Amino acid sequence: MTAVSLPAADELLVAGRRVRYRIAGDGPPVVLLHGIGRTLDDFVEQQDLLARDHRVISVDLPGHGGSAPLDGPHTLPAFASAVADFLDAAGVDNPAHLVGNSLGGAVAMRLAVDDPSRVASLVLVNSAGFGREVTVALRLLALRPLGRLLLRPSLAVARRTEEAIFHDRSFVTDERVAHALAVARQPHAAPVMLELVRSLGTLRGVRPQWREELLAAVSALDIPTLIVWGDRDLILPAAHLETARARLPKARTHLFPDTGHMPQIERAEEFHRLVTEFWSTTGA
Repeated sequence: MTAVSLPAADELLVAGRRVRYRIAGDGPPVVLLHGIGRTLDDFVEQQDLLARDHRVISVDLPGHGGSAPLDGPHTLPAFASAVADFLDAAGVDNPAHLVGNSLGGAVAMRLAVDDPSRVASLVLVNSAGFGREVTVALRLLALRPLGRLLLRPSLAVARRTEEAIFHDRSFVTDERVAHALAVARQPHAAPVMLELVRSLGTLRGVRPQWREELLAAVSALDIPTLIVWGDRDLILPAAHLETARARLPKARTHLFPDTGHMPQIERAEEFHRLVTEFWSTTGA
């Protein structure tokens, strides 16, 4: 398999830092935020579907894909601040629906806490922040110097990563594997991922301190929230959905059967219907 570059997207300079993004459609703004070590390409299907009646913005988080790393530490608050700066630069003036997968869910929650006036609703997709348990592959990255060795780009690692993400192996295509390898080969990818992983977790799992503070703050907000999960998630187990229901009792929840870490891809049409119905029935 030959290596490929990242798919074409737009670029914008935000405070002198290159940001890769896509914008499509017209209507209420929707912002799509991907997970750790991933890119906006995890939301291609939803960008196409949602752009029928929304202005849909997807963006590579700092130090991911085609977006340059930050000058300072790569932490959850820094990521939320970077998303806010990007939205200002992209001219997103109205409150937006934030849709975050995995790490992107935690970034969305952090942004909602830091500046709730920016947020019309939260859609948290197999989101980080609800439990300690996380795949051993991410926990091992917290170990020095093992983490750097584990992040050496290789075709085998790229394929194993995709196989862990999708329950339905038909989604583990050569194209997706090649894309994952291209992402891993970006010069900033490994250093940023290591810094971020170590700020959020340890060998034992996701750190409780930032989770507890974030969930307490989110629970005090009056923002419509939908939390969804795939019941076969190997990255963040579906048991975290029970914690989410307990900590955010006003939120709507949905569990996708026979689905892995990215229901927005594996259950694209169903996911789209669920999210748009949520927005229409909550008046968000």
